[in-house]
Amino acid sequence: MAVADLHTKINLQYSSRLSYVSNRLSYSRRFSLRPLPQPHNSRICCSVTSKEVQAPVTVNTEDPKKKPDCYGVFCLTYDLMAEEETKSWKKMINIAVSGAAGMISNHLLFKLASGEVFGPEQPIALKLLGSERSFQALEGVAMELEDSLFPLLREVSIGIDAYEVFQDADWALLIGAKPRGPGMERADLLDINGQIFAEQGKALNAVASRNVKVMVVGNPCNTNALICLKNAPDIPAKNFHALTRLDENRAKCQLALKAGVFYDQVSNVTIWGNHSTTQVPDFLNAKINGIPVKEVIKDTKWLEEEFTEKVQKRGGVLIKKWGRSSAASTAVSIVDAIRSLVTPTPHGDWFSSAVYTAGNPYGIAEDIVFSMPCRSKGDGDYELVKDVIFDDYLRSRIKKKLNCWLRRDV
Repeated sequence: MAVADLHTKINLQYSSRLSYVSNRLSYSRRFSLRPLPQPHNSRICCSVTSKEVQAPVTVNTEDPKKKPDCYGVFCLTYDLMAEEETKSWKKMINIAVSGAAGMISNHLLFKLASGEVFGPEQPIALKLLGSERSFQALEGVAMELEDSLFPLLREVSIGIDAYEVFQDADWALLIGAKPRGPGMERADLLDINGQIFAEQGKALNAVASRNVKVMVVGNPCNTNALICLKNAPDIPAKNFHALTRLDENRAKCQLALKAGVFYDQVSNVTIWGNHSTTQVPDFLNAKINGIPVKEVIKDTKWLEEEFTEKVQKRGGVLIKKWGRSSAASTAVSIVDAIRSLVTPTPHGDWFSSAVYTAGNPYGIAEDIVFSMPCRSKGDGDYELVKDVIFDDYLRSRIKKKLNCWLRRDV
Protein backbone atom coordinates (compact mmCIF):
# COMPACT_ATOMS: atom_id res chain seq x y z
CA MET A 1 0.00 0.00 0.00
CA ALA A 2 1.57 3.28 -1.04
CA VAL A 3 1.93 6.11 1.42
CA ALA A 4 -0.30 8.46 -0.53
CA ASP A 5 -0.09 11.37 1.86
CA LEU A 6 3.69 11.46 1.80
CA HIS A 7 3.99 13.32 -1.52
CA THR A 8 5.78 16.08 0.33
CA LYS A 9 7.48 18.60 -1.89
CA ILE A 10 10.90 18.84 -0.31
CA ASN A 11 12.40 22.21 -1.01
CA LEU A 12 16.05 21.67 -0.12
CA GLN A 13 17.17 25.01 1.16
CA TYR A 14 20.75 24.02 0.62
CA SER A 15 20.23 23.21 -3.07
CA SER A 16 22.95 25.65 -4.01
CA ARG A 17 25.39 23.23 -2.38
CA LEU A 18 24.50 20.60 -4.94
CA SER A 19 26.08 22.54 -7.79
CA TYR A 20 29.40 23.68 -6.45
CA VAL A 21 31.64 25.06 -9.11
CA SER A 22 34.94 24.32 -7.49
CA ASN A 23 38.26 24.39 -9.23
CA ARG A 24 40.15 21.14 -9.48
CA LEU A 25 42.39 20.88 -6.47
CA SER A 26 45.98 21.73 -7.18
CA TYR A 27 48.74 20.22 -5.12
CA SER A 28 52.39 21.02 -5.15
CA ARG A 29 52.91 17.32 -4.47
CA ARG A 30 51.12 15.50 -7.30
CA PHE A 31 51.18 11.82 -8.08
CA SER A 32 50.30 10.66 -11.57
CA LEU A 33 48.26 7.49 -11.21
CA ARG A 34 46.68 7.09 -14.64
CA PRO A 35 47.59 3.71 -16.09
CA LEU A 36 49.33 3.60 -19.42
CA PRO A 37 47.35 2.28 -22.41
CA GLN A 38 47.86 -1.47 -22.68
CA PRO A 39 47.52 -3.80 -25.65
CA HIS A 40 45.16 -6.80 -25.54
CA ASN A 41 47.84 -9.25 -24.45
CA SER A 42 49.40 -6.90 -21.93
CA ARG A 43 50.96 -8.03 -18.70
CA ILE A 44 49.07 -7.67 -15.47
CA CYS A 45 50.43 -5.99 -12.34
CA CYS A 46 50.00 -8.17 -9.28
CA SER A 47 51.62 -9.08 -6.00
CA VAL A 48 52.15 -12.79 -6.51
CA THR A 49 51.68 -15.35 -9.24
CA SER A 50 48.54 -17.47 -8.98
CA LYS A 51 49.07 -21.16 -8.29
CA GLU A 52 46.69 -21.75 -11.17
CA VAL A 53 49.18 -20.25 -13.63
CA GLN A 54 52.09 -22.37 -14.78
CA ALA A 55 53.67 -19.72 -17.01
CA PRO A 56 57.26 -18.73 -16.17
CA VAL A 57 57.57 -15.58 -14.13
CA THR A 58 59.51 -12.72 -15.65
CA VAL A 59 60.13 -9.77 -13.39
CA ASN A 60 60.47 -6.37 -14.97
CA THR A 61 63.70 -4.82 -13.71
CA GLU A 62 62.49 -1.28 -14.32
CA ASP A 63 62.91 0.92 -11.27
CA PRO A 64 59.57 0.84 -9.42
CA LYS A 65 60.03 4.46 -8.40
CA LYS A 66 59.60 5.44 -12.03
CA LYS A 67 56.18 3.76 -12.17
CA PRO A 68 53.86 6.15 -10.31
CA ASP A 69 50.69 4.18 -11.16
CA CYS A 70 51.29 1.54 -8.48
CA TYR A 71 53.01 0.96 -5.17
CA GLY A 72 55.97 -1.17 -4.09
CA VAL A 73 55.83 -4.82 -5.04
CA PHE A 74 52.69 -4.10 -7.05
CA CYS A 75 54.87 -2.21 -9.54
CA LEU A 76 56.65 -5.43 -10.49
CA THR A 77 55.23 -6.88 -13.68
CA TYR A 78 54.70 -10.61 -13.89
CA ASP A 79 54.09 -12.51 -17.08
CA LEU A 80 50.61 -13.89 -16.57
CA MET A 81 49.56 -14.21 -20.20
CA ALA A 82 48.59 -17.81 -19.51
CA GLU A 83 46.00 -16.46 -17.12
CA GLU A 84 43.91 -15.32 -20.03
CA GLU A 85 43.08 -18.97 -20.60
CA THR A 86 42.44 -19.71 -16.93
CA LYS A 87 38.70 -19.66 -16.53
CA SER A 88 38.85 -19.68 -12.73
CA TRP A 89 39.91 -16.03 -12.66
CA LYS A 90 37.65 -13.11 -13.52
CA LYS A 91 38.52 -9.78 -15.08
CA MET A 92 40.13 -7.46 -12.54
CA ILE A 93 37.92 -4.75 -11.03
CA ASN A 94 39.08 -1.34 -9.82
CA ILE A 95 37.96 -0.24 -6.36
CA ALA A 96 38.56 3.37 -5.31
CA VAL A 97 38.46 4.21 -1.60
CA SER A 98 38.52 7.75 -0.19
CA GLY A 99 39.60 8.33 3.39
CA ALA A 100 41.83 5.32 2.85
CA ALA A 101 44.14 6.14 5.77
CA GLY A 102 41.28 6.23 8.28
CA MET A 103 40.11 3.68 10.83
CA ILE A 104 37.16 2.37 8.82
CA SER A 105 39.39 1.76 5.81
CA ASN A 106 41.96 0.08 8.04
CA HIS A 107 39.40 -2.65 8.67
CA LEU A 108 37.78 -2.62 5.24
CA LEU A 109 40.75 -2.80 2.86
CA PHE A 110 41.97 -6.16 4.12
CA LYS A 111 38.49 -7.64 3.75
CA LEU A 112 38.41 -6.41 0.15
CA ALA A 113 41.90 -7.76 -0.59
CA SER A 114 41.19 -11.17 0.96
CA GLY A 115 38.31 -11.95 -1.38
CA GLU A 116 35.71 -11.77 1.38
CA VAL A 117 33.67 -9.18 -0.52
CA PHE A 118 33.81 -10.01 -4.23
CA GLY A 119 34.69 -13.68 -3.97
CA PRO A 120 37.76 -15.95 -4.04
CA GLU A 121 38.17 -15.80 -7.83
CA GLN A 122 37.92 -12.03 -8.31
CA PRO A 123 41.22 -10.12 -8.72
CA ILE A 124 41.05 -6.48 -7.62
CA ALA A 125 43.02 -3.25 -7.82
CA LEU A 126 42.80 -0.86 -4.88
CA LYS A 127 43.02 2.88 -5.60
CA LEU A 128 43.49 4.74 -2.35
CA LEU A 129 42.66 8.43 -1.99
CA GLY A 130 43.95 10.54 0.88
CA SER A 131 45.14 14.06 1.53
CA GLU A 132 48.60 15.56 1.46
CA ARG A 133 48.58 15.39 5.24
CA SER A 134 47.75 11.66 5.23
CA PHE A 135 50.03 10.61 2.38
CA GLN A 136 52.65 8.94 4.58
CA ALA A 137 49.86 7.03 6.33
CA LEU A 138 48.66 5.91 2.89
CA GLU A 139 52.13 4.58 2.20
CA GLY A 140 51.94 2.66 5.47
CA VAL A 141 48.58 1.17 4.48
CA ALA A 142 50.06 0.11 1.12
CA MET A 143 53.02 -1.48 2.92
CA GLU A 144 50.71 -3.54 5.11
CA LEU A 145 48.72 -4.67 2.09
CA GLU A 146 52.01 -5.50 0.39
CA ASP A 147 53.18 -7.60 3.35
CA SER A 148 49.89 -9.50 3.57
CA LEU A 149 50.53 -11.38 0.30
CA PHE A 150 46.94 -11.37 -0.92
CA PRO A 151 46.88 -13.33 -4.21
CA LEU A 152 43.79 -11.46 -5.42
CA LEU A 153 45.26 -8.02 -4.87
CA ARG A 154 46.95 -7.14 -8.16
CA GLU A 155 47.52 -3.40 -7.84
CA VAL A 156 47.65 -0.78 -5.12
CA SER A 157 47.86 2.86 -6.10
CA ILE A 158 47.81 5.84 -3.74
CA GLY A 159 47.25 9.52 -4.38
CA ILE A 160 45.72 12.81 -3.32
CA ASP A 161 43.97 13.78 -6.55
CA ALA A 162 40.48 12.30 -7.05
CA TYR A 163 40.74 12.76 -10.81
CA GLU A 164 43.71 10.41 -10.85
CA VAL A 165 42.70 7.91 -8.20
CA PHE A 166 39.16 7.48 -9.58
CA GLN A 167 40.42 6.64 -13.07
CA ASP A 168 38.40 3.67 -14.46
CA ALA A 169 36.93 2.89 -11.02
CA ASP A 170 34.25 0.19 -11.06
CA TRP A 171 33.40 0.80 -7.40
CA ALA A 172 33.93 3.99 -5.39
CA LEU A 173 33.70 3.75 -1.60
CA LEU A 174 33.60 7.32 -0.32
CA ILE A 175 34.50 7.02 3.34
CA GLY A 176 36.43 10.22 3.97
CA ALA A 177 34.48 13.24 5.23
CA LYS A 178 35.04 16.18 7.55
CA PRO A 179 33.73 15.29 11.05
CA ARG A 180 31.82 17.83 13.06
CA GLY A 181 34.19 19.47 15.54
CA PRO A 182 33.58 21.33 18.83
CA GLY A 183 31.67 24.54 18.26
CA MET A 184 31.12 23.80 14.56
CA GLU A 185 27.72 24.73 13.19
CA ARG A 186 25.92 22.06 11.17
CA ALA A 187 25.61 24.45 8.23
CA ASP A 188 29.40 24.93 8.21
CA LEU A 189 29.90 21.16 8.18
CA LEU A 190 27.51 20.82 5.25
CA ASP A 191 29.40 23.52 3.37
CA ILE A 192 32.77 21.83 3.87
CA ASN A 193 31.55 18.34 3.01
CA GLY A 194 29.48 19.76 0.18
CA GLN A 195 32.65 20.98 -1.48
CA ILE A 196 34.42 17.65 -0.90
CA PHE A 197 31.64 15.53 -2.36
CA ALA A 198 30.89 17.93 -5.19
CA GLU A 199 34.51 17.65 -6.28
CA GLN A 200 34.51 13.88 -5.93
CA GLY A 201 31.29 13.67 -7.94
CA LYS A 202 32.89 15.70 -10.74
CA ALA A 203 35.96 13.48 -10.67
CA LEU A 204 33.86 10.32 -10.89
CA ASN A 205 31.88 11.83 -13.74
CA ALA A 206 35.09 12.68 -15.61
CA VAL A 207 37.19 9.53 -15.24
CA ALA A 208 35.37 6.60 -13.58
CA SER A 209 33.65 3.73 -15.36
CA ARG A 210 30.29 4.81 -16.79
CA ASN A 211 28.61 2.17 -14.62
CA VAL A 212 30.60 2.81 -11.44
CA LYS A 213 28.78 1.90 -8.22
CA VAL A 214 29.22 4.54 -5.52
CA MET A 215 28.84 3.85 -1.79
CA VAL A 216 28.91 7.01 0.37
CA VAL A 217 29.85 6.40 4.00
CA GLY A 218 31.11 9.82 5.15
CA ASN A 219 28.40 11.60 7.13
CA PRO A 220 25.92 13.10 6.64
CA CYS A 221 25.94 10.32 4.06
CA ASN A 222 22.51 10.94 2.49
CA THR A 223 23.24 14.58 1.83
CA ASN A 224 26.77 13.83 0.65
CA ALA A 225 25.46 11.14 -1.72
CA LEU A 226 22.91 13.57 -3.16
CA ILE A 227 25.57 16.24 -3.68
CA CYS A 228 27.87 13.70 -5.28
CA LEU A 229 25.30 12.34 -7.74
CA LYS A 230 24.16 15.83 -8.72
CA ASN A 231 27.74 16.56 -9.74
CA ALA A 232 28.01 13.34 -11.77
CA PRO A 233 25.27 13.72 -14.40
CA ASP A 234 26.79 11.13 -16.75
CA ILE A 235 26.56 8.35 -14.14
CA PRO A 236 23.10 6.87 -13.44
CA ALA A 237 21.70 8.35 -10.24
CA LYS A 238 20.55 4.85 -9.34
CA ASN A 239 24.21 3.83 -8.92
CA PHE A 240 24.66 5.99 -5.80
CA HIS A 241 24.11 4.56 -2.32
CA ALA A 242 24.40 6.03 1.17
CA LEU A 243 25.20 3.48 3.86
CA THR A 244 22.40 2.45 6.22
CA ARG A 245 23.38 -1.21 6.44
CA LEU A 246 24.99 -0.70 9.86
CA ASP A 247 21.64 0.50 11.19
CA GLU A 248 19.90 -2.52 9.63
CA ASN A 249 22.43 -4.82 11.32
CA ARG A 250 21.87 -3.09 14.65
CA ALA A 251 18.10 -3.48 14.28
CA LYS A 252 18.46 -7.21 13.53
CA CYS A 253 20.63 -7.62 16.62
CA GLN A 254 18.08 -5.97 18.93
CA LEU A 255 15.16 -7.97 17.51
CA ALA A 256 17.12 -11.20 17.86
CA LEU A 257 18.01 -10.44 21.48
CA LYS A 258 14.40 -9.65 22.37
CA ALA A 259 13.05 -12.76 20.62
CA GLY A 260 15.76 -15.04 22.01
CA VAL A 261 16.97 -16.22 18.61
CA PHE A 262 20.20 -15.95 16.67
CA TYR A 263 20.31 -12.98 14.32
CA ASP A 264 20.33 -15.08 11.15
CA GLN A 265 16.67 -15.83 11.86
CA VAL A 266 15.77 -12.13 11.46
CA SER A 267 14.89 -10.95 7.95
CA ASN A 268 13.07 -8.22 6.01
CA VAL A 269 14.37 -5.40 8.20
CA THR A 270 14.16 -1.92 6.68
CA ILE A 271 15.72 1.35 7.76
CA TRP A 272 13.70 4.25 6.37
CA GLY A 273 15.51 7.58 6.12
CA ASN A 274 19.21 7.76 6.80
CA HIS A 275 22.02 7.14 9.26
CA SER A 276 20.93 9.54 11.99
CA THR A 277 18.91 9.64 15.18
CA THR A 278 15.78 10.41 13.13
CA GLN A 279 15.91 7.16 11.14
CA VAL A 280 12.87 4.87 11.18
CA PRO A 281 13.66 1.19 11.96
CA ASP A 282 10.75 -0.80 10.48
CA PHE A 283 9.58 -3.67 12.68
CA LEU A 284 6.19 -3.95 10.94
CA ASN A 285 7.62 -5.71 7.88
CA ALA A 286 10.41 -7.53 9.71
CA LYS A 287 10.21 -11.29 10.29
CA ILE A 288 11.66 -13.83 12.72
CA ASN A 289 11.83 -17.36 11.37
CA GLY A 290 9.51 -16.19 8.62
CA ILE A 291 6.87 -14.99 11.08
CA PRO A 292 6.01 -11.25 11.38
CA VAL A 293 7.90 -9.70 14.29
CA LYS A 294 4.72 -8.35 15.88
CA GLU A 295 3.43 -11.94 16.19
CA VAL A 296 6.65 -13.04 17.91
CA ILE A 297 7.37 -9.94 20.00
CA LYS A 298 3.98 -8.87 21.34
CA ASP A 299 5.37 -5.99 23.42
CA THR A 300 4.25 -3.14 21.15
CA LYS A 301 5.50 -0.47 23.55
CA TRP A 302 9.00 -1.98 23.45
CA LEU A 303 8.96 -2.06 19.65
CA GLU A 304 7.76 1.51 19.27
CA GLU A 305 9.91 3.05 21.97
CA GLU A 306 12.86 1.10 23.32
CA PHE A 307 13.72 -0.83 20.14
CA THR A 308 13.51 2.25 17.95
CA GLU A 309 15.56 4.39 20.34
CA LYS A 310 18.23 1.72 20.79
CA VAL A 311 18.80 1.51 17.04
CA GLN A 312 18.74 5.27 16.56
CA LYS A 313 21.21 5.99 19.37
CA ARG A 314 23.39 2.89 19.24
CA GLY A 315 26.33 4.75 17.69
CA GLY A 316 26.36 7.44 20.37
CA VAL A 317 26.17 4.89 23.18
CA LEU A 318 29.05 2.94 21.67
CA ILE A 319 31.22 6.06 21.47
CA LYS A 320 30.60 6.79 25.15
CA LYS A 321 31.57 3.26 26.19
CA TRP A 322 34.35 2.58 23.71
CA GLY A 323 35.78 6.10 23.44
CA ARG A 324 35.79 5.92 19.64
CA SER A 325 33.41 5.53 16.77
CA SER A 326 32.23 2.20 15.39
CA ALA A 327 34.90 1.78 12.72
CA ALA A 328 35.04 -2.02 12.71
CA SER A 329 31.29 -2.64 12.54
CA THR A 330 30.97 0.09 9.91
CA ALA A 331 33.55 -1.72 7.78
CA VAL A 332 31.62 -4.97 8.21
CA SER A 333 28.39 -3.24 7.17
CA ILE A 334 30.09 -1.88 4.01
CA VAL A 335 31.07 -5.46 3.18
CA ASP A 336 27.46 -6.56 3.77
CA ALA A 337 26.11 -3.73 1.62
CA ILE A 338 28.38 -4.55 -1.33
CA ARG A 339 27.73 -8.28 -1.07
CA SER A 340 24.00 -7.59 -1.13
CA LEU A 341 24.51 -6.00 -4.55
CA VAL A 342 26.86 -8.62 -6.01
CA THR A 343 24.99 -11.72 -4.79
CA PRO A 344 21.30 -12.48 -5.38
CA THR A 345 18.98 -11.52 -2.53
CA PRO A 346 17.53 -14.61 -0.80
CA HIS A 347 13.97 -15.30 -1.92
CA GLY A 348 11.44 -13.21 -0.03
CA ASP A 349 14.05 -11.13 1.80
CA TRP A 350 15.43 -7.64 1.16
CA PHE A 351 18.08 -5.23 2.43
CA SER A 352 18.28 -1.52 3.25
CA SER A 353 20.17 1.08 1.27
CA ALA A 354 19.75 4.83 0.95
CA VAL A 355 19.18 5.45 -2.75
CA TYR A 356 17.76 8.07 -5.10
CA THR A 357 13.99 8.30 -4.68
CA ALA A 358 12.99 9.02 -8.29
CA GLY A 359 10.08 6.75 -9.25
CA ASN A 360 9.82 5.06 -5.85
CA PRO A 361 6.53 3.19 -5.16
CA TYR A 362 6.05 4.44 -1.60
CA GLY A 363 5.08 8.08 -2.15
CA ILE A 364 8.40 9.26 -0.74
CA ALA A 365 9.32 12.72 -2.03
CA GLU A 366 11.27 12.71 -5.27
CA ASP A 367 14.84 13.91 -5.80
CA ILE A 368 16.35 13.01 -2.44
CA VAL A 369 18.46 10.10 -1.14
CA PHE A 370 16.44 8.04 1.32
CA SER A 371 16.90 4.56 2.78
CA MET A 372 14.37 2.07 1.43
CA PRO A 373 14.03 -1.72 1.01
CA CYS A 374 15.92 -3.13 -2.00
CA ARG A 375 16.45 -6.45 -3.77
CA SER A 376 19.25 -7.44 -6.15
CA LYS A 377 19.82 -10.13 -8.75
CA GLY A 378 23.52 -10.04 -7.88
CA ASP A 379 24.60 -7.93 -10.86
CA GLY A 380 25.42 -4.81 -8.82
CA ASP A 381 22.01 -3.31 -9.58
CA TYR A 382 18.87 -3.36 -7.44
CA GLU A 383 15.13 -2.81 -7.52
CA LEU A 384 12.90 -1.32 -4.86
CA VAL A 385 10.63 -3.79 -3.06
CA LYS A 386 6.96 -3.33 -3.85
CA ASP A 387 5.36 -5.80 -1.45
CA VAL A 388 5.79 -3.61 1.64
CA ILE A 389 2.98 -2.94 4.12
CA PHE A 390 2.32 0.23 6.09
CA ASP A 391 0.22 1.10 9.10
CA ASP A 392 -0.59 4.48 10.62
CA TYR A 393 2.38 4.33 13.00
CA LEU A 394 4.96 3.58 10.29
CA ARG A 395 3.39 6.08 7.90
CA SER A 396 3.51 8.87 10.48
CA ARG A 397 7.12 8.12 11.41
CA ILE A 398 8.26 8.23 7.78
CA LYS A 399 6.37 11.48 7.23
CA LYS A 400 8.06 12.96 10.30
CA LYS A 401 11.45 11.88 8.93
CA LEU A 402 10.71 13.52 5.58
CA ASN A 403 9.86 16.77 7.32
CA CYS A 404 13.31 16.73 8.92
CA TRP A 405 14.77 17.52 5.50
CA LEU A 406 13.19 20.95 5.71
CA ARG A 407 15.08 21.50 8.94
CA ARG A 408 18.32 20.20 7.34
CA ASP A 409 18.38 17.34 9.85
CA VAL A 410 19.88 15.00 7.27
